Order: sequence, then C-alpha cells, then structure tokens
Amino acid sequence: MKKRYLNLVPIVFFVLAAGFIVVKYKKSEREKTASFYPLHDCKGALAGSEEQKQAKDQFAKLMKITGTNPDDTKSRVSLAALYLQEARVTGEYTYYDMAAMKYVNEVLAIEPGNFEALTFKAMLYLSQHHFAEGLKMAEKARDANPYNAFVHGIITDGHVEMGNYKAAVESADKMISIRPDIRSYSRVSYLREIHGDYPGAIEAMKMAVDAGPVGEESTEWARVQLGHLYENTGDWKSAEMNYIISLENRPGYAYAIAGLARIAKAKREYTKAIAYCLQADSLVKDYSFKEQLADIYVLAGQKDKANEINTWLISAMSEEAKAGEKDDNIGHYADRELTHIFLKTGDYDNALKHAMAEYNRRPDNIDVNETMAWVYYHKEEYDKALSFIETALKTNSKNPTLLCRAGLIYAKAGDNAKAKEMLTAILQKDTSIDELLKAEAITILKNL
Repeated sequence: MKKRYLNLVPIVFFVLAAGFIVVKYKKSEREKTASFYPLHDCKGALAGSEEQKQAKDQFAKLMKITGTNPDDTKSRVSLAALYLQEARVTGEYTYYDMAAMKYVNEVLAIEPGNFEALTFKAMLYLSQHHFAEGLKMAEKARDANPYNAFVHGIITDGHVEMGNYKAAVESADKMISIRPDIRSYSRVSYLREIHGDYPGAIEAMKMAVDAGPVGEESTEWARVQLGHLYENTGDWKSAEMNYIISLENRPGYAYAIAGLARIAKAKREYTKAIAYCLQADSLVKDYSFKEQLADIYVLAGQKDKANEINTWLISAMSEEAKAGEKDDNIGHYADRELTHIFLKTGDYDNALKHAMAEYNRRPDNIDVNETMAWVYYHKEEYDKALSFIETALKTNSKNPTLLCRAGLIYAKAGDNAKAKEMLTAILQKDTSIDELLKAEAITILKNL
C-alpha cells in the first residue's frame, strides 16, 4: 500500500509543476497582451519636431480609443501602422515590431481575414527576415484583396528575398499597373539593378524620388538609394549631391550621413568618414552603421577598435536571435549579417555555420549564394565557392563587389581567362568596391 502512494508522488508533483507552468504561461501571455509600448523620443533634428509631435498626438488618441474599446480593430490597425513607421524613423525594429505585432494579432483574433492586419503581419515577418512566412502571409492578404497595389509590393519583396525573381518581376508589374508611386518605382528600380540594368534602375529611382513628398522619410530613403546606385556605377559626384540634398530636406537623416561617410572613405578621408559614421550611429539604431565604422577603422589602421565593434556586433545580434527563440513577436534571423562579421574576424567555421543556416532557408537568393561563395573562398574550398558564385550571377547582376569576388573565385578555381576578363572590367571603373578587396583583386590580376 505504501508503495502505491509512493508511486503517486512523482505524478502529483508533475501535475502541480505542470499547473504552475500553465499558470505562469497564462500570466506571461496576459502580461504580453497588456504590454504598453510608448513611442520613444527621436534623436537629432527630429527631437521635438512637428513630425514627432504629430506622431505622439496620434499615438495618444489611438491608445485612448483602444484602451476603452477592446473591439475597435480600426484603431488597432492604425496603431500598428504608426509603430511600423516609427521603426523606420528610429531603426528600433525589435521594439516597434513587437509593439506592432501585438496589435496586429489582436485584430486578427477578432477578424481573422482583416486585410490590413494580414498585410502588416506580412511586413513584420519580412522585417524579422522570416521571408517564407512573410510571403505566405502576403499572398493570403492578396487573395482577400487582389487589386491593392501595396500588398503586391510586399509579395514582390518576399519573392526577391526567396530568390523567385521571375515571380518578383510579375508582382512588381502588377503593383505599378495598379498604382505607379514611390513604392512601386523603388521596387522596379531594385529589380532592374539586380538584373544588371543600372541606367534603368537609376531612372526608376529618380521617378520614385519625384513621386514622394520632399523631406518625408520614404522620399529621402529613395534619394539615398539613388545615391547608392551612383556609387555602384562610379559616379561619386552625383552620389554625394543626393546625400547633401537629402540632408537639406531632412536634417540629421542618418542614412544620408552614412552615405557621406562612404564618400569620405572613397576619398581616403578616414577621419571625416569615422566622424560621419559615429554621427549616423548616434541617431538611428542600425547595425550597418557600426559595420561600416569597423571597416573604416581597419583602413585607418585602428584594428583594435574594429575588433571591439565586431565583437560587440556578434554579441548583440546573437542575443537578439536568442530572444526571438522565446518570443514569436521579435524573432529576427541575422545569420547572413553574422556570417560577414565572422569572416572579418577570421572565424570561418562560425561563418559557414551561419551562412548554411541562411542558405537552408532560401537557397535561390543570389545574395545568400554570394555569401556562401565568399565563405568557401576564405576556407580555400574554391570548387565549392565556384558553384555558389555562379548561382549568385544568374540574374546578370552588375554589382561591383559581386563581380570582383566572382573574378577572384574564378582565378583561384583555375579559370584564368574568365578571372582576367571580370577583374579587368571591374577595376577599370572607380566603383564602391572596398579598398582591401580591390587591393586583393589588383594583386591577383597582376599574376594572371
């Protein structure tokens, strides 16, 4: 008899423990549902600006409505849209994505087929680099409203990220036929760029800039992208002009400041480039500014500072990825970004690990294949590198960094004629290739 009761002890303990876990889980879910996400103050020129004041006024109004009416889906959708915009303005995607996802999920719990909520959830998935999920959600939204241009744009983005380039072109054509505006022109520009048509890409991005209100974040983002296209074609004067104009229209715009940092770097004015990067980094949370700064520190002979930044980036990105495993609202994949940082620190095994994780999610994407090729290049496994770089070249992209890396891989794989042709062509132009990569290409070319 005693043995029977003793056998019950583990079961009773398990039930009590399970009950505790359930209660704790429900409490956690209630806290998540009840979480409050105030708008953060902007930095720089936007601090205290009319734009920020209007955003805060709108936020206060929407919070009052949602707080008193739990069934008001319209206000919750508007609140999610506001959070999405603030993410773009501040770069605090983790925080604002979590906030937006909370209200999107509340709307979908009430109205599972709500078009706006489905569209925003697709955007959030793409923002978190959950590209397959984002594409699937966007297609679900499109089925509910096939004549909405915006959702075709999200589908375009999803297809690009998954490497479905033919489908991406078809979606972009559909989008622009419904509504030719800044969003559709910018997507056409990017598709032309990755298919090797830089003149066409520049033309479309100019149309995007002209279609947007001067000074708005989306317009100045498009202007910065136009500047970047000029960098890739070696027209540094036009690139610099666009960054200056962007800053005149939107003072303190971090991405235009980062553009000026690249201009200064190209001129080997490293002190100035570092100052620009530090300024951009102080205004908006975007890891790319720190990566850019680390690269400039290397060129300036300050490798210790570069190593310090890269170590910090690995830690920060890894922590965000771990946090995402515990919370569906903030799960952000950063494997491709981590790959490039591990390459810079010489940790090729970890670089390959993260590159493979990204490749397994989207094996047809040309950027992911370029990343895989570059990892194998550093590991001196040139036959493998060749296979991936040829996939990366499948859209006929003329990106100078891609072509330079391809030339180096062809050289190491023994195709000297192809390597010489590619490296000669790319080194004749003063494009945005990193100085260390360019120096390696020059050395290899001399020995071909």
